[in-house]
Amino acid sequence: MAKHREESGHTPKTALRESLLNSFRPRSESKTSRVSTRNKIAAAVVAAGAFAAVGQPLAANADKSPQSQAVRPVADQHVAAQQQLAASVNGAHGAPASVQLLDARPAQGAHQEAQKVAKGEEIAQQKAQAAADQKAAKEAADKEAAEKQAAEKKAAEAKPAASAQPAKASNGYVKPAEGTFTSGFGSRWGSTHKGIDIANSIGTPIVSVSGGEVISAGPASGFGQWVRVQHNDGTITVYGHVNTIDVSVGDKVSAGEKIATIGNKGQSTGPHLHFEVIEGGSKINPLPWLKEHGISVK
Repeated sequence: MAKHREESGHTPKTALRESLLNSFRPRSESKTSRVSTRNKIAAAVVAAGAFAAVGQPLAANADKSPQSQAVRPVADQHVAAQQQLAASVNGAHGAPASVQLLDARPAQGAHQEAQKVAKGEEIAQQKAQAAADQKAAKEAADKEAAEKQAAEKKAAEAKPAASAQPAKASNGYVKPAEGTFTSGFGSRWGSTHKGIDIANSIGTPIVSVSGGEVISAGPASGFGQWVRVQHNDGTITVYGHVNTIDVSVGDKVSAGEKIATIGNKGQSTGPHLHFEVIEGGSKINPLPWLKEHGISVK
């Protein structure tokens, strides 16, 4: 047994252990050889596994003196290998470590970068939503303004039409159209004007002066277009130069019912209503007839 031990009194297995542990003891401090204690412990764990693999056969042969001298060179080789591993991990004078153990902690920089990206996406979504809300609000405001403008325009158009509508007389007769009296019955420009003229803008309503039946509605020589109504007492009223016609032949109309609009068609010097009254087959002066029925034209 004694001859298989080293001069120091240790077995080859013990000497190998001591050599390995010495290889991981701290070296002189230098910037290139510093490693964390945690990394050294990890390297020691790896080395311990290698030691265990080598130490078991050495221990098994330690008591057999014939083979002990053969084992020592193999142990020396493993010791040299472990020393080389320690130098690679810890570094040596003038030579930095060639093996670096990775830090098991999660990378803080990557986590922070992910947070920045997520924050950027959140801000972009908020901006997009704000822009969409602003656009929707503008569209709603524009729509409301357009509807209001259309309603105001419609009301403004309806107001003159309402004011232009002749008021119905208490005895069932109304003025045929609102406007300015411009020409009377009788001689005019070398001929006989067989009616009266009431001037107003194109589109002004024309109404039937009394109840009756439409007997003409359409084109007429000299008038461009006309409407004729025969009333219950047989009197016929004529409405000439009309722009549009709202009734048809055979329609029953009442006093004040719209039948046409003022126009400038036919032989006309401007927009107006030419109004005639035919009584007993003859054209008479409309002014006395209208006055007789409570209608004043000025």
